[in-house]
Amino acid sequence: MKRFRRHGHESQRDRLKQELFQFNKTVEHGFPHQPSALGYSPSLQLLAIGTRSGAIKLFGAPGVEFMGLHDESAAVTQVHFLPHQVELVTLLDDNSLHMWTLQAHKGLSELLEIGRFTLTGPPGALPHVTRVTAVLPHSSGELLLLGTEGGHVFIVEVPGFRELEERNISLDQVQSSVPEDYIGRRSLEHVEALQENPVDSNQVVIGYGRGLMVVWDLEKHCALQHIPATQQLESVWWTEDGSYILSSHSDGSYCRWMVGKSDPSTEDEEKSDIPYGHFPCKAITKIMQLPTEDGPPFLLFSGGMPRASYGDRHCITVIHSKTHVALDFTSRIIDFFVVTDGPQNTGDPSAVVVLVEEELVVIDLQTEGWPVIQTPYLVPLHSSAITCSHHVSSIPIKLWERISAAGDLQHTHYSKKPWPLTGGQSHAADPPQRDLLLTGHEDGTVRFWDASGVCLYPLYKLSTSIAFDTDADPNDNMNQSSEGEWPPFRKVGCFDPYSDDPRLGIQKIHLCKYSGYLIVAGTAGQILVMELNDEAAEQTVEAKVVDLLQGQEGFRWKGHTRLDVREEPVLFPPGFQPFALVQCQPPAVVTALNLHSEWKLVAFGTSHGFGLFDYQQKNSVFVKCTLNPSDQLALEGPLSRVKSIKKSLRQSFRRIRRSRVSLRKHHVNNAAKLHEANARLEAELAEMELAPVQRKIEARSSDDSFTGLVRTLYFADTFLSDSSHNTPSLWAGTNGGCVFAYMLRIPPVERRADEPVTAQPAKEIQLMHRAPVVGIVVLDGHGMPLPEPLEVAHDLARSPDMQGSHHVLVVSEEQFKIFTLPKVSAKMKLKLTAVDGSRVRKVGVASFGSNRTEDYSESDLIFLTNQGDVHVVSLPSLKMQVHYPCIRKEDVSGIASCVFTKHGQGFYLISPSEFERFSLSTRSLVELRCLVEAPLHKRSQTDAANTVHRTSEKDSDDAEIAARRVMEHALLNDEKVLQEIQKSLEGGSLLLENNL
Repeated sequence: MKRFRRHGHESQRDRLKQELFQFNKTVEHGFPHQPSALGYSPSLQLLAIGTRSGAIKLFGAPGVEFMGLHDESAAVTQVHFLPHQVELVTLLDDNSLHMWTLQAHKGLSELLEIGRFTLTGPPGALPHVTRVTAVLPHSSGELLLLGTEGGHVFIVEVPGFRELEERNISLDQVQSSVPEDYIGRRSLEHVEALQENPVDSNQVVIGYGRGLMVVWDLEKHCALQHIPATQQLESVWWTEDGSYILSSHSDGSYCRWMVGKSDPSTEDEEKSDIPYGHFPCKAITKIMQLPTEDGPPFLLFSGGMPRASYGDRHCITVIHSKTHVALDFTSRIIDFFVVTDGPQNTGDPSAVVVLVEEELVVIDLQTEGWPVIQTPYLVPLHSSAITCSHHVSSIPIKLWERISAAGDLQHTHYSKKPWPLTGGQSHAADPPQRDLLLTGHEDGTVRFWDASGVCLYPLYKLSTSIAFDTDADPNDNMNQSSEGEWPPFRKVGCFDPYSDDPRLGIQKIHLCKYSGYLIVAGTAGQILVMELNDEAAEQTVEAKVVDLLQGQEGFRWKGHTRLDVREEPVLFPPGFQPFALVQCQPPAVVTALNLHSEWKLVAFGTSHGFGLFDYQQKNSVFVKCTLNPSDQLALEGPLSRVKSIKKSLRQSFRRIRRSRVSLRKHHVNNAAKLHEANARLEAELAEMELAPVQRKIEARSSDDSFTGLVRTLYFADTFLSDSSHNTPSLWAGTNGGCVFAYMLRIPPVERRADEPVTAQPAKEIQLMHRAPVVGIVVLDGHGMPLPEPLEVAHDLARSPDMQGSHHVLVVSEEQFKIFTLPKVSAKMKLKLTAVDGSRVRKVGVASFGSNRTEDYSESDLIFLTNQGDVHVVSLPSLKMQVHYPCIRKEDVSGIASCVFTKHGQGFYLISPSEFERFSLSTRSLVELRCLVEAPLHKRSQTDAANTVHRTSEKDSDDAEIAARRVMEHALLNDEKVLQEIQKSLEGGSLLLENNL
């Protein structure tokens, strides 16, 4: 009977877990790391990005996103959509081709790989003969033309990847028809480009590396024309009327060739143009010409800059009528395409979409001045390297509107045109609340992101550097172009990883959503107290210097100096404006920060101690030095580290510093390396001497370095002196396993502005094993965590139970321990297993609601270990509920960057530019739900004749093969299409293979 009851209890608990907890990785926010290829479908209105790690991502209208990952870890080198279909082909650098489709199922689409193919070529062929260099999806949707390094063009049937050997175009066939004087002096080299004639799908132009271009007839299987260009070929473009071919070359020139002319070489000199000559220029890597309805065409090309003067610039030139602009991008150009008003080549160009190595930039071509269109996704989170994150749930509508309004004033330079990519439909549920993700950056900025839904959208950017005198030159604005400059550069893009002063880096952020106060702390011990102002204001910010060493003898700071605060008044724009500044001395990195907006207090901590600041009276309340007398390393600054790692890390940072200086000169992105080093540094600092395998938790010596480093600060109204009188308090936990509790006396509201806040030491806890304290939570009489400041006053939480006894939960890296209050005696504990070396890295309290019962929820503790596992622990019983593997344990950067939300979700960096979003809650889930329908396309009678098969008794076998192919294709898309095909077959009507 007992066994039955226990089994029933366990079943009930397991059922409750299923209702409350479920782990999902839901959305990736940000910009793909190391993009390597770009594709675009005019009919689907989707863009595709391939990366060096083998990922493929599709984007359409805001909220329409898909992601796939190749099994191979090879880089994606090319992405091509099949015309008027929901399939696309990717080429990897291992020479494999992959077919993907957007399969519809139950009203939603998913990206699936449906085939792979590697070109084999004739028996005994050398590898270069079949290494693919150019891919052309034929407009029929049935064929892929594959140009190779050996100069051959192979024709493959899709979607089955069947090679049509009889239709292949061999190098020998082409060479046999090339004029002898041309072939005699130079080899053709590889196939550099393939383009189809827009008005005749039987004609393609094959461009060879040495410059020769051959117009080839696919039906007659012969060369129609040879264009003997002599410069190294980079790209070709066939104009919309089919009368001209444009070619771009390695010497910075482009040429215009008439199609059908018997001897085009006679006017070679007249047609060649070097836009940025006369000095040697870099290659024009891609060229496009697009018509307009009532005016001259748009000409766009990438590259072509003068080699000596501007060889390091990444430019796309746009020329239309008398307007000529060289768009100067922040990193290397991967590829670009143009969006037109109507289907491709039938409407006026509306926008050019440019993928560069670190961001996606979209230029409005229909608004005067060609402004940038703000992207609703793919925003470069790492425009300056991310140094910290802070999430705030359920933002009040008034605060949200004020932050949005301040951000709108910063976005006036953007185009008013809507986002030009409209493909697909987002069926994601409307977000139940407004959430903010705040990211701190190396350049001293804090960026506010709308994290409510599937798109992480930029709302507002706060810059703290204007409060300080830095090395930045206010006249050094690269966005300004001088009048009459040639080339006519215009800087576009926001990626700028170079910080003017590393001391500006943001380390901690705390926003009170009820009062609108924001606290920002930085690398040089600066803490800015800010409030939201809807108007610009000119004011002086006075620094209050706080000595954390309290004049102790024998200590000398060897690190960086403090930032100099501007003495003259500063004009702060609308938004968050500083009205108080605390400067820690020594100016070490701020390691802990907390704000109590109801008491008007800010607590801060560094590696030397912690303090309390009254921002209403702008006075320091008290300072506590936690520095161990033997801990000299804490005075050496941020480049000194502990024990076995200190030497290697110091050397690493010196290398990073040197590389940063050299990178400024060479303008090469090093943000990824800096971010990885910073994250590794934070993890090592927290870990001290982590062993991969430990048999037991060992006590740490009090002589260990950085024992005085403050890891966590916590405000609570609880019982410290006796069980009858509750009092405000401040709790601080250190790296040496010590917890300090201070009783605070807050004057009544009517005397708060005049009487000082006082504090006195009340309790001190020394954990037995001296493990670093990473979290402190006070539980009320019901075992519930205390509400946030002002939360009860806004009727968003119930008042804490002040009748029963309170407890304090101390979370160290190795265990969870509950102490009674006010006696501070140990009540219960939960040891985190140390067998595999697990240590707590991040901890938070979250509310989990049932997905079946609306009125049931519970508060639990969630934490992340150095193994990358996420655990949920019940409160106040400290029972392990669930645990899930979340982050690879080798991903030090991801673990260090993780931040939890109040509703059981989390964010962590999977690269310097991307957040992975995950959920532990069955109720709180933000996920992609998208549908992309196959396009309906009416072709001309000429094109249709090439792909239409009439079913009859005479050619029933051919009809059966065609029908099978169409039905297979339709099965990959939608059941409705399949029904239409079946009706068509029953009636013996025409079968349009690839128009479905």
